Amino acid sequence: MNIRGSIGDWYQRNRVLTWICAIIAVNQLGFGSIVPVVPLYAQSFGVSQSLIGLTIAVYGFARFAASMPTGWLADMFGRRWSLAAGGFVTVFGNLICGLAPSYEVFLVGRFIAGCGAAMVLVSGQIILADITTAEHRGRTMAIYQGVFLFAVGFGPLPGGILAEWGGLAFPFYVYSVLGGAAAVLALWRLEETRHYRPLEEDEELQLGFLGQIKLIAYDKAFLLVCLVSFAQFFARTGAIFNLVPIRAENVMGLSPTQIGFGLAFVSIVSLILAYPSGYLVDMFGRKTVIVPSTLISAGGLAMFAFEGGFGWFLFACFVWAVGGGLAGAAPAAYATDVAPKGMQAAAMGTYRMMADSGYVFGPALLGFAADGFGAGNSLIAAATFVGMCGFAFAAFAPETYRRGVNQREQAEEPVESSR
Repeated sequence: MNIRGSIGDWYQRNRVLTWICAIIAVNQLGFGSIVPVVPLYAQSFGVSQSLIGLTIAVYGFARFAASMPTGWLADMFGRRWSLAAGGFVTVFGNLICGLAPSYEVFLVGRFIAGCGAAMVLVSGQIILADITTAEHRGRTMAIYQGVFLFAVGFGPLPGGILAEWGGLAFPFYVYSVLGGAAAVLALWRLEETRHYRPLEEDEELQLGFLGQIKLIAYDKAFLLVCLVSFAQFFARTGAIFNLVPIRAENVMGLSPTQIGFGLAFVSIVSLILAYPSGYLVDMFGRKTVIVPSTLISAGGLAMFAFEGGFGWFLFACFVWAVGGGLAGAAPAAYATDVAPKGMQAAAMGTYRMMADSGYVFGPALLGFAADGFGAGNSLIAAATFVGMCGFAFAAFAPETYRRGVNQREQAEEPVESSR
């Protein structure tokens, strides 16, 4: 009875968090299920390797393009409606992918599906910004991050089984169903959070959505945390997902199974560190976690540039995973801290857009650099860039919250930034 009562009390205090985590789990399980299928499905149209890569790049470009408009939708119509709309767009995009008669139609479907993904992810982060306060923001976002990582990491397993059982198009149909389920859950169970931290009426009339973005864009602290997130996305998609597997096979002589094991190991370590990262962020500050985690990520990335066997590859994966796992939700918590009251949608839409731009530029620029200067040199350059971003954040970004110093939880006001 006591246990049931405790669970019930926790649910009453965390209803929105519970349902946004459930929605993200359903949606990202579908996303994870198509990860192993996308390149194989594109290959089935008889296109070149570069065009296969374009199916991944266009998805990232769609996320970049849709992030800021999603913030506007969330402000105009509400968070649950923008999230539900993202679920329905996901349904439409993946149905097009599954039914595509040609590569060109498949590419269009990937773009639409990417827009849907951006709408779901940005809306989710806006909701977290609405419901969290400085004192527990890191831990709350860490719970969300953990659910997200588990769903994405687990998804490829059922996705591969579904593809083997029903064909390469089948996981796209399943993702459509899961995207629709996420949309229905959002409309049925998710509480609207737009009113949690509203703008004053005169501020809203004076600024408007574009005015809010302009105000946020002048904030040095906000731009610096966007730079750190851009660097992480740039390195993850351009190096870890693109250069590292090729170098591991061609230079280190590793098998696809060994490479897959190492990259899966990254997801496991990141998942384990997600909640401890949130605790550290709330106890010792956002900057205190962001700086060392970024520098550790840079070190792990550089390790992939050196030759070694499977043990060295696993160690590099571990160091990279520790950096990413420690960072966790710290950058998003920092961006939320510096967002002016009532401007969470504009802030998180802009933050996601700038972070997702790394998803677009990373594979293209590092792939081009690898063609001209080699994968090893390109990895060193990427690691140097990530490290420089970490040092820039250490030098110029203010700390936004530290337990016992900035206590503004109940007032629901953002922490002072560098404006």
